[in-house]
Amino acid sequence: MREFMNITKALADENRVRALLALRKGELCVCQITELFGLAASTVSKHLSILYQAGLVESRKEGRWMYYRLPGKEAPATVRRAIDWVAQSVNGAPRVAEDAARLKKILTMDPVKLCKRQCGK
Repeated sequence: MREFMNITKALADENRVRALLALRKGELCVCQITELFGLAASTVSKHLSILYQAGLVESRKEGRWMYYRLPGKEAPATVRRAIDWVAQSVNGAPRVAEDAARLKKILTMDPVKLCKRQCGK
């Protein structure tokens, strides 16, 4: 029951759902997700932390940057079903299409330059 409650709480925010959907394209740096949402990096990191705690995303650190991805086939069935349910439930929503178009442009940018620009360096 605890796993279910953590998952449902994590999915109770539009930005966290959007982040899950963005990660369907593959691993993303926090800077890329920050660029997509137009939010402060600290806000994006908090959202991703909640998703991580619920087991809905995995992370790795490389140097100064954090990367997130959807869990693999080894993830619990509850997690895989939740991610599939989210994707099916919002399929075709205008916001999802807008995010997909923006993400396509963001993925053409150099992530190192993007991160440095966001940090003001």
